[in-house]
Order: sequence, then structure tokens, then C-alpha cells
Amino acid sequence: MRLLTLNCHSWREKNQLQKIKILARTIKENAYDVIALQEVSQSIFSKKIDKEVKRDHYGQVLLNELRAIGVHDYRLVWSFSHIGYISYEEGVAIITKHPIEETSSFYVSRTTNPLNWKARKIVGVKIQYNGKAISFYTCHLGWWDDKDEPFKDQIDRLMEHVPHDEAYFLLGDFNNDASKGNEGYDYLLQKGLVDTFEMATEKDKGTTVSGNIAGWSKNKQDLRIDYIFTNQEIPVSRSNVIFNGDNKPVISDHFGVELKVF
Repeated sequence: MRLLTLNCHSWREKNQLQKIKILARTIKENAYDVIALQEVSQSIFSKKIDKEVKRDHYGQVLLNELRAIGVHDYRLVWSFSHIGYISYEEGVAIITKHPIEETSSFYVSRTTNPLNWKARKIVGVKIQYNGKAISFYTCHLGWWDDKDEPFKDQIDRLMEHVPHDEAYFLLGDFNNDASKGNEGYDYLLQKGLVDTFEMATEKDKGTTVSGNIAGWSKNKQDLRIDYIFTNQEIPVSRSNVIFNGDNKPVISDHFGVELKVF
């Protein structure tokens, strides 16, 4: 099984359409089973093409590009969480090529007001893989010390929704650096989650943010804040950072993480 997570920073990137093409070609090349995306946006002024998705929806544009290069088996699940950068409806999404048995979306933030940019929603899907039910959740969470929306509360709410008797993965931008002890990363481990990066036979440094970006404007260090967690000890053959300029061109202010398991 091959997984990918990426905070897209959608429609805030220069040469956005070219970067979508790079992402589409990489998806075709690697044939990911499940792709978790964060900061997946569409203009509030764009025309709807179905109940939720509009013409310039980042995920829909990506699917269109995949189809243009001969890849037709991926489907999109997305949910709107809040207004971002004044004129965008922002949410999180999962793209998978496997038949979806169940979907879910739920807020983990205290606020559910979409006008508040700190409103955080999770999207989940359940698929069958080799006869086994597995759930995947795409996550874009807040900061450990945020007084309005503390990370700890968001994780507590998230854990109320995950299955207790089946395998699952949490993928995404957790906004908590692995090197900072006694904060969000350690709290995730206390919840019984397993960092697939640590289990990987092959791995790189794991850096997913370099320097200051939105939300980390004072940062001058390399950070590992984008993860793929699971609830079970599993064989992980490889975990590596992608779209970092060394492994594929940079296409967002975050680098992606790809994983090969089983």
C-alpha cells in the first residue's frame, strides 16, 4: 500500500496550475492507494458543479488533470471547514482509487463557525484493502499552545471518532514539531498512536517545513509537522519526504510525505 499526504497551500502558490500538473504526474507514477490533502480550496465566487464542489476546486482540477493524462480511477471526498484568505472556501480531502465503503466529516475544533479560520474539520473514508477494512483520516490541526483552539482538545475530539476495533491512519498537517518534547507530538504518542516514520526501514530526515511559512512566520528551523500515524504496529518499508526540491519539485509551502507499507 502506498500513501501520500500533502498540505497543498492551494491557490496561494505561484504557477499553481503547473504545480498541479506535477502532482498529477507523480500520482500517476506512484499509483498511491490513498492521498490525504489539506488546505484544499475553491473560490467562494466560482460556479458549482455539484452540491459542494465548484469549478475551480483544487481537488477537482487535480482529478481533471489526472484524467487528461489517462488516470481515471481516483475519486474525491472533501468537506468545507472555513473561509481562508478572505475569498476561499477551504477544507480537507481524501483521494483514493479504491471503492469507498463509508465517509465521514466532523469538526474537532471548539468553533464550527466557517467564518473563523481556526475551525478545523476532519474527513475520513473506509476502504477494503486485501480483504481488511481500513479507515483513513485527513487532518489539518491547530497549535499546541493556541488559547482559543488548543491542539490537545482537537486530538481528544478526533479520537472519539476513530474506530477502536479496526486499523486506521491519521495523515496530514498536525502543526506540532516532532522535536519539541511534552507537546503535541508526544501527546499523540500517549494516545497510543504509532509514527510510521519511526517504524520505517528506509527513511530520510523527515523535514516537511523549512523556514517561515503561514502559521510559522517566526520559524527559522527545519520542522517535521506533517505525519502519517496509525493505531497498529505494521511493517513500513519506506517513509520519505517528497516535493522538497530533491525528491520532486517544490509545489507547496509544505513538503509531502509518502509511505510504503505492508
